[in-house]
Amino acid sequence: MRLLSPIRGTRTGPRLNGTALIITGLLATLAALAFPIWSYADRSATGLDTLDAQTVPTRFGPLSATDRLFITKVRLAGLWEMPAGQQAEERAPTKAIETAGEHLVEGHTFLDARVREVAAQLRLELPNQPSPQQQSWLRTLTAAKGLDYERQFANILRAAHGQVFALVAQVRASTRNTLVRALADDANTTVLDHMKVLEATGLVDFDALARNAATATPPPGTRSPAPPGPTASPAPATPVTPSPTFPLPPAASSPAPGR
Repeated sequence: MRLLSPIRGTRTGPRLNGTALIITGLLATLAALAFPIWSYADRSATGLDTLDAQTVPTRFGPLSATDRLFITKVRLAGLWEMPAGQQAEERAPTKAIETAGEHLVEGHTFLDARVREVAAQLRLELPNQPSPQQQSWLRTLTAAKGLDYERQFANILRAAHGQVFALVAQVRASTRNTLVRALADDANTTVLDHMKVLEATGLVDFDALARNAATATPPPGTRSPAPPGPTASPAPATPVTPSPTFPLPPAASSPAPGR
């Protein structure tokens, strides 16, 4: 019987070692390809990273980027919804449109005083002009006539209020700042009232609202810079103060005297 050669028997080891090296090389290649994807992804866009990186301390509690965005949006809402409400009062094609306009004027007179009070205490600077999109909405309403105006008024303003309403809920549920929490309570009362009177016109297209909500792309977490934090000397915000004409439901809090 012929015995196996020791040399021949030891060839199995190098073959296995070679296979292991090939597998190791493939794994290393895959890891090298995957690493840039992981390392260059916008990992800072996670909610917790955003909260940590863009929150500033105040004596009323931490002030997050979302808190500052909310304060800015409350101010912006008043800057364009106030003239839209006044225009509805002046045109008054129907009693329902006139009533909605009165609620807009009254609500944002109150809410603008509140947001300016909160911003002053937090040393935040507020915008004094509506956003380009809001200015475009005002131009659309000004150019519209008759039933087209009524439909545009009810649907543009109802859609805008729906977006703000979602932000109010998010902020009220998560903010750690006592001033922002109280402002969210007031905004919730006001915005909900406005949504109801706009819907009472009978002109709101709920199917369009649902479709737009279903197809809307959620905004990325940190793609846009957050509104700036407190500053040493913020520029004063110009009050929006037309004569109020229609009482709102009781608010959660009231602006301080002289605001």
